[in-house]
Amino acid sequence: MSDDRPFQAATPSPGPTPEPPADATRRRFIAATAAAGGTAVVGGLLAGPSASAAEAASGNRASTTAGGIQAAGHQQPTQGPPTRPEGGRSKHHRNTSEEKMRIVAVEEAFAVPGAIRQEEAIRQHMAVPEAMKQEWFRRLDDLTDLRLADMDANGVDVQVLSYSTPGVEVIEDPAEAVAAARRINDYLAKAVAAHPTRFAGFAALPLQDPKAAVVELRRAVQELGLKGVLHNDHVRGHYLDEPQFRPVWAELERLGVTLYLHPAVVPADNWHVFDGYPVLVGPSWGWTATTGAHALRLIYGGVFDEFPGASVTLGHMGELLPFQMSRLDSRYPQVPVEHRVRHLPSYYLRNNVYVTTSGVMSHAALLGAVHAVGVDRVLFSIDYPFESSAEAVGFLRSAPYAPADLGRIAHANAERVLGL
Repeated sequence: MSDDRPFQAATPSPGPTPEPPADATRRRFIAATAAAGGTAVVGGLLAGPSASAAEAASGNRASTTAGGIQAAGHQQPTQGPPTRPEGGRSKHHRNTSEEKMRIVAVEEAFAVPGAIRQEEAIRQHMAVPEAMKQEWFRRLDDLTDLRLADMDANGVDVQVLSYSTPGVEVIEDPAEAVAAARRINDYLAKAVAAHPTRFAGFAALPLQDPKAAVVELRRAVQELGLKGVLHNDHVRGHYLDEPQFRPVWAELERLGVTLYLHPAVVPADNWHVFDGYPVLVGPSWGWTATTGAHALRLIYGGVFDEFPGASVTLGHMGELLPFQMSRLDSRYPQVPVEHRVRHLPSYYLRNNVYVTTSGVMSHAALLGAVHAVGVDRVLFSIDYPFESSAEAVGFLRSAPYAPADLGRIAHANAERVLGL
C-alpha cells in the first residue's frame, strides 16, 4: 500500500525558520517608508495621508541606519565622498558586519582620444552646459588618476569599463568599424591588465560587419579577458533582432557573456512627439523609450527562443521595463498567433535580462525592480562620469535592504554574471 501521508522530518526543527532575505528587505522598506513619511503600516501596506510621499521620503534621499530612520528631509551629499566616522566606515553603511561592503559598478564609461573620428563633431552638438561637458570629457579620457581617486574616495572596489557613446555604432564603413573596435578593445585590455583588481571591461563590437563582430567578440573574451559587450542601441538604424545578427547571439551564448544594451547619443530616427522639446530626446525619456523598445524587439523577435542561454543587460533600472511587465503580459493574447514567442514577455525579463541601477537613485524603483525580476538579476551601477559616485554609493548604502540582498546588488551578482 502506498503511504499518502505528508512527509515529516525525522527530527523537529531547532528553531523558527529564518526570514528569507527578500521578505526581510520588503519589511525593512515598508518600515523605513512609514517612519520617514509619517504613515502607518496596516497589513504590510502603507496607509495615511503621507503614503503618496513614499518615494520622496524613503527612496530619493532619506538615509536609513541599522538602528532607525533619519529625518525625511536629510539630504545625501551630491559631491565628495560619504562622511566616514572613526574606523573608516561610511555613515550610510547599513550592514552590521564590521567588514566593508564590496562595491562593483558595472556601467562606467571611458574614451580613447581619436579612436572615433566622428566623436568630436558629435560631442560639440551635445545639448549640455559647456563646463559640464568639459568635466565629463576630462574624466572619460582618464583611466588612472581621476578615476581611481574617485573610486577610493567613495568606496568603489571595481569599475567595469565600457567605451562611451558615441561609439563604434556611428561609423559607416565596416572596415573602419573593425579597426576602431580592435583599437578600443586593445586599449581597454591594457588598462585592465595594469589594474586587474580595480577594473574589468566590456568589449566594443563592429556590428556593421556581423561576421567580423563574431571574430572580435571571440578575441575580446578569450584572448583579452573582457567580460562581455556593451553596444549603444542601433547599428546605423538596424536593430539586433534582425537575421544578420543571429551569429553574434550564437557566439554570445556560446561564450556565456552578456550584451549590455546602452542608449545611443545619435538616434536612429526622429520622433515627431519630441519636436520643440529637446529635453525629451535624451536621458530624461527618449533614450529609455528607444532602448527599452529595442530590448522588446529582441524578446518579440524570438532571439531568446533561439538562444535561450543568451542575455541582455539594461541600465537605468531596466529602462523601466520591469515596471511594465504586467501590462506586457496582459496585452500578449492580442498578438497574432503566428507572431507569438514561446513564453510571456515577463518570462524573458526574468530569465534573459539583467537590470542595473545606473542613473536611477530611487529606493522605491529599486525595490520594484527587485520584486519584478528577482534580486539575483539586479546589479549596481553609477554611470561614471555622468552621475555622481558619491550620490550613487550613498543611495546604495542607505537602501533599506537585508544585508544579504544588499550584498548581491552591490557586488555578488556582478561577480557571478561577469565572472569577476
